[in-house]
Amino acid sequence: MTGTILLIIFGLLIVFAILIFNRLIRERNQVRSAWSDIDVQLTRRHDLVPRLVEAVKAYAAYEKATLTAVTELRARSEASPALADKARIEDEMQAGLHRLIALAEDYPDLKADENFLDLQAQLVEVEDHLQYARRFYNGAVRIYNTRIETVPDVLVARPFRFHVAEFFEPDGEHVRVAPRVEMDS
Repeated sequence: MTGTILLIIFGLLIVFAILIFNRLIRERNQVRSAWSDIDVQLTRRHDLVPRLVEAVKAYAAYEKATLTAVTELRARSEASPALADKARIEDEMQAGLHRLIALAEDYPDLKADENFLDLQAQLVEVEDHLQYARRFYNGAVRIYNTRIETVPDVLVARPFRFHVAEFFEPDGEHVRVAPRVEMDS
C-alpha cells in the first residue's frame, strides 16, 4: 500500500516536471521567435541604410562624416554576435539615421525628392515595427526569466540548464521615442 502511494506520488512528480519542462521550452521558443522578429526589422533597417545614404549623398556631399558613420554602424551591427553590443550599436545607428533624416531640412531639393520621401516613410514604418518587436521580445524575456527563476519551475530549469535571456534595451533616451520625421504631401 505505501509502495503504491509512493509510486503514485513519484509518477505525479514526473508528470509535473514534464509539464514544467514543456512550458519552459515553449517560453524559450517564444523568446527565440521574438528575437527573430527584431532581427527581421533590423535587417529591413539595414537594407534602407545604403539607399538613404545614396539619396542624401547626392544632395549633401559635405555631410560625409554622418554618411560614413551610419554605414560603419550598419556593418558593426551585422557583425556583432552579442545582444548587448548589438543593442548599443543599433542605438547609435538610430541616432545616426535621425541625423541623416534631419539633413533633409537643410536641403529643400532633397526634402522634395520622391525617392527620399519614400525612404523616409519606409524608415518610419521600420522603426515603428522595431519598437513593437522590442516590446514583444522584452515581454517574452521577462516571462521566461521569471519562470526559470521562481519555484517550482526553477527546480526543473536548473538541472536542464535553462539560462536567463538578455533584454534588448536601448542605451540612449532618443531611442525610447519613435523617430520624428516630417512628411510632405
